[in-house]
Amino acid sequence: MQNLKLALIQQEIVPNNPQHNLDTFSKAMSSLKDVDLIILPEVFTTGFCSNARNYAERIDGTAYQWMADQAKRLNAVVTGSLVVKVGDQHFNRLVWMRPDGTYIHYDKRHLFRMAGEHERYASGNERVLVELKGWRVLPMICYDLRFPVWSRNRNDYDLAIYVANWPSARALHWNRLLQARAIENLAYVAGVNRVGMDEKHQHYSGDSSVFSSLGETVFTSQEPGAFVVELFADKLNEHREKFPAYMDADDFEIKI
Repeated sequence: MQNLKLALIQQEIVPNNPQHNLDTFSKAMSSLKDVDLIILPEVFTTGFCSNARNYAERIDGTAYQWMADQAKRLNAVVTGSLVVKVGDQHFNRLVWMRPDGTYIHYDKRHLFRMAGEHERYASGNERVLVELKGWRVLPMICYDLRFPVWSRNRNDYDLAIYVANWPSARALHWNRLLQARAIENLAYVAGVNRVGMDEKHQHYSGDSSVFSSLGETVFTSQEPGAFVVELFADKLNEHREKFPAYMDADDFEIKI
């Protein structure tokens, strides 16, 4: 494993205006250089709005191409979630776009029923792991953060990321759960949220953060911007060697 440089892109998302949002993120990312992974929020082209399905991406559509162009230009993986339509189904889909234009995806497993997401979208059923510079990465989406079994490190990842549209009314939960996931899983955890107001006048305070495997706050901010954070492989490995709690973890099976 080499050290890993993340860029956390925390911006306001305007509902029902994908092109404006792509332009906003392009501008925020314009000065980045020498990073390995660029993380965008959940549904970054539309926000978590009631009409998001009207702007659903087709596979390899406009936002996919935008991500591919940004990944190639910056020579970094670009990831974030989109509303994607496949056949008659809609998914809240995280796309992991590589600089060479290849990609994989993760479909949000836990749909936020309090906002009716489970009625408008299909649930994912596969936990996805990806590799970057020797790091094993677990990508997740927003509400997934509340379900520790789905995020459980079975000695198979080094970094978990959560992309989100998480309102400031529940910011305490966001901050505590990100920290808990890092401590209990002996892994770095990065959470990338949005800022501003949505169409229902819910406020988002951002709080995009990175926590170490010790639960230390490596970075946090409530301001819009593009924030670069370096993760240190030797610190992670040293902690795991000194405190190998994973060796005593309970075995279990997830039934989909």
